[in-house]
Amino acid sequence: AAAGVQDAAQMSKVVFPIFLRGHPQAISQFHERNINNIKSAILTKAHRQSSNRIRRAFGTSPIAGSSNDVITGSLSGAKDLTSLLPPASSGAGRNARGAKLLVSGPDAAGIVASFSQLLYRHGCGIVDCASESSQRDDDDKGVTPSSGRKFFQRILFDHGGLSAERKVVEREVDALCATFGVKSKVCWGDRRRKVAIFVSKYDHCLWELLLRHRAGELHCDIVAVVSNHEDLRPVAETFDVPYHVYPITRETKSGQEVSQLDLLRSHGVDLVVLARYMQILSAAFCAEYRNRIINIHHSFLPAFVGSRPYHQAHERGVKLIGATAHYATLDLDQGPIIEQDITRVGHRDDVSDLIRKGRTLEKNVLVSAVRAHLDERVIVDEHKCIVFSE
Repeated sequence: AAAGVQDAAQMSKVVFPIFLRGHPQAISQFHERNINNIKSAILTKAHRQSSNRIRRAFGTSPIAGSSNDVITGSLSGAKDLTSLLPPASSGAGRNARGAKLLVSGPDAAGIVASFSQLLYRHGCGIVDCASESSQRDDDDKGVTPSSGRKFFQRILFDHGGLSAERKVVEREVDALCATFGVKSKVCWGDRRRKVAIFVSKYDHCLWELLLRHRAGELHCDIVAVVSNHEDLRPVAETFDVPYHVYPITRETKSGQEVSQLDLLRSHGVDLVVLARYMQILSAAFCAEYRNRIINIHHSFLPAFVGSRPYHQAHERGVKLIGATAHYATLDLDQGPIIEQDITRVGHRDDVSDLIRKGRTLEKNVLVSAVRAHLDERVIVDEHKCIVFSE
């Protein structure tokens, strides 16, 4: 089971026959339609089964809670899962280990070579370099379009052989930026960012974030789960993450938000993830964490406004549903888009099918966006994001 945590697909090959033995068609359907949706449940079930076998071998009682509790999303026996989770991984993949240099601004000849040579001159090795150049967007008010092209670059480099102090390199990068009229950001990659997750009552995104983090897929420290309800405390406690509740009413909203910001400051939080947090953040909150608040919502939300978008989509007979992860701004659900995905639906799908498929999209899209942010693969350019591939 521990080995399977590193590869959910391999784990599924072991676990599927356990509860679908003798039903090859059902196994195929699971693989084709539900592998992402039940991956978390598979991992948890596998660890429970493995642990129970060990307990029986030593004559101790199996852990309470059936596998069906996990598959259906029940929190029954959630506290018992703590000892079954795999050890937290460092998440030290290629993107986590290396330093990153992000550059954006007007395109110019020699810009790629200049930054690469600067790093090489100071003993840094280029691990990966990706750059893009695109035409500037025309002004929608009829003004003459801006001349020239926009340039975006991400350099992943190894600074193990750095021959100068970091401040020297950063000063030279700043000087080069002044020469070309561009902006830059240097991230040395040796400090794990601190993340706070905001939730209300929906648990699917929270489970996915915590499981992926425990599996080492998110290079960060999740220091707090913040909510306006008590409902998801068992989930946070399963992963030993502090859970903070701030009940919110119209009268207490502003004061509670001040307390939430105080909490984030005390923990030195770098990124806020809104994992289906059903409250609108104030202008002050958005300003303090500009381009550091990631929200998830249904990509068709502008067409189906309200708290029951999947029901509305079902009534209208939509053929595609989706999810969008974006940076939160003052304009509700209008922030720069980081990640999106869609899936097809049909007339045979009822509301519960749409909800199930939608939640699968939501949690996977949100994790992808958070990982891109943590890996420094996102450059925000006015109202849109340039996202480099892994």
